[in-house]
Amino acid sequence: MTKQDFKKSEKQFYTGKVGRFDVIDVPEMNYLMIDGDGGPVGEKYPPSIAALYALSYGLKFMSKQTPHGDYVVGPLQGLWWADDMNTFITREKSAWKWTMMIRQPDWIDAHMLETARETAIAKLNKKKDAATTEDYLQAVRLERFAEGQGVQVLHVGSYDDEGPILEQMHHQFIPENGYQMRGIHHEIYLSDPRKVAPEKLKTILRQPIESVG
Repeated sequence: MTKQDFKKSEKQFYTGKVGRFDVIDVPEMNYLMIDGDGGPVGEKYPPSIAALYALSYGLKFMSKQTPHGDYVVGPLQGLWWADDMNTFITREKSAWKWTMMIRQPDWIDAHMLETARETAIAKLNKKKDAATTEDYLQAVRLERFAEGQGVQVLHVGSYDDEGPILEQMHHQFIPENGYQMRGIHHEIYLSDPRKVAPEKLKTILRQPIESVG
């Protein structure tokens, strides 16, 4: 049986071209989510990501035992916002708030999540120096998210070099094409920063929009 892989079956949501802004419609999707603040440099960020992955791989293992079969764990994604959205252009990370998330197949439900959570907590209690804690595992939720219309672009390079392309997206492409921003800035991380050099990181940058008037 072929594994489901969102990056291949729904390529339009996970691909792009550097310098090209694409307007897309994103349907409702199933996600594991966890909230935090303080940007990616804050103390909440690493254990939150560890909790998301622990539960995502736990659910993948559970699914393999069902008729639905195996699937590829999706890329890490983040919804980012701040009281002043210009802090994303100036890179004032301490002002940022976030919801980190990993997409799940539609058949993953609340009962499966609770079973995976119980298993993850049991494993955690047997480990020393674990990457996360029970509190973070408990904070992960399963939620449907309907993003709707948005504009996205592929960024290749360091996360800290996103400012100029975001400024172009926010202040040129969006207003010049009859749109205005709504909702929350969205990033999809196609590369693993532990394995890929900063200048080669690939990230989808997405901003929900609506027509003016």
